Amino acid sequence: MGGLSRGILPLFIAFLFSLTAAAQQEIPRFGYLSYNAVIVRMPEYTNAQQQFAELKSKYEAEATRSEEEFQRKFAEFMQGQREFPDVIMQKRQAELQELMERSISFRTESQRLLAEAEQALKQPAVDRLNEAIQAVGAAEGFMFILNTDGNTCPFLHPQAGVDVTGAVLEQLGISKNQ
Repeated sequence: MGGLSRGILPLFIAFLFSLTAAAQQEIPRFGYLSYNAVIVRMPEYTNAQQQFAELKSKYEAEATRSEEEFQRKFAEFMQGQREFPDVIMQKRQAELQELMERSISFRTESQRLLAEAEQALKQPAVDRLNEAIQAVGAAEGFMFILNTDGNTCPFLHPQAGVDVTGAVLEQLGISKNQ
C-alpha cells in the first residue's frame, strides 16, 4: 500500500497543478469602458445637447419675461399705492400674487419638462451606445462589460479586464482620434 500511495501522490499533485494552471488560464474575461467618455463623442449626443440648450434658453427667456412683467407691475403698484382706493389696492395685490404664483409654477413645471426633454433627447444616443456595447461584448465573448465612471471600479484585474473603448467607438463608426 505504501508503494501505491507514493505513485498516486505525484499523480495527484500533478493533477492539482494542471487544475490550477487551467483555472488561471480560464479567468472569466470582461470588458470595461467609461460610458460618459464614449457617449460625449457620439454625434447624436452632441445634437441632443444642442437641442436641449436651445430649449432651455427658450424656457429661461419666458421665465425672464414673466419676472420682468412682475417687476414692472410691482413698480407701478408701489408708485400708485397711496392713491388707490382700497378695492383697487386689493385687486392689484391679488394680481401681483397671481403673477408671482404663476411665475413660480412655471419655473417648477419648466424644470420638470426640461428634465423629461433632456432624457428624451439623449435616449437615442443611449440606446445606440448600449447596442454597440452589447455587440462588442458578444463578439469578444465577455462575461460582462463594466462602466468605470464615478470610480466604481478602483481595481480591474489586468489579465481579465479589457478596455473596450476603442472597440465600442469602432462599432459606432467613430474615429478613436475624434
